[in-house]
Amino acid sequence: MGKKIRIKAGEIEAEAELNDTRTAQAIGEALPMKGHVNLWGDEIYFSIPLSLKLEAGQEVVSIGDLGYWPDGNAFCIFFGPTPVSQRGEIRPASQITVFGKVIGDATIFKKVASGTKIVVTS
Repeated sequence: MGKKIRIKAGEIEAEAELNDTRTAQAIGEALPMKGHVNLWGDEIYFSIPLSLKLEAGQEVVSIGDLGYWPDGNAFCIFFGPTPVSQRGEIRPASQITVFGKVIGDATIFKKVASGTKIVVTS
């Protein structure tokens, strides 16, 4: 793990740490990023101005993982099950690149409503 970033969605703020993937490096260099929250179960996602290839794609993730979803050029925050999750897992819509992790309790994002402005800074 490496560079720390801040995520602010409405009144909710969290710190996260980027890993050592090429995806994390590209996202870190492109900060700050802004968008509006889309919700899919217990996942926040929003489009970002990067088009990156899948890197070490994962079909199942953990609470707090930050993912890049190539199909939607989206930054994703996972904090619980999605509509396609099976019992005891968190499953994205399709493979994602995990590029970081929320530090602390990622379930705070359950308080964020769809359409909320989200800002990611270094």
